[in-house]
Amino acid sequence: MTTTDQPWAPDACTLPTAGRPLRLAEFDALFASAARHIDVVTPTRAVIRLAGPRGLAATVRDLTARETACCSFFTFTVTAAPAAVGEEVSLHVDVPVEYAHVLRALAERAASVAPRIAA
Repeated sequence: MTTTDQPWAPDACTLPTAGRPLRLAEFDALFASAARHIDVVTPTRAVIRLAGPRGLAATVRDLTARETACCSFFTFTVTAAPAAVGEEVSLHVDVPVEYAHVLRALAERAASVAPRIAA
């Protein structure tokens, strides 16, 4: 399902329609609380830098694993490093070229809900 309010949930997504708002809310909460920088490297690759409490990487890995289970076109790579307080996480998001619009929509969504984005 591709809609104007959820352009990053294309027809290839197998998550039941009823579960999509909940998943969107999980990503929104993650981005709102932890996103610090978003870099759209190419039309098919973005890097989202996150910072938060210890355990953030595990949270990101869990969420992205569940997302990959229903949207197999996403490839998420999570790397973490300890910070002075908590963890710093790099989330690399890759998609095939036919899903570049989905990645763009995800990056735009992340930027729209993340109050601390450093350009």
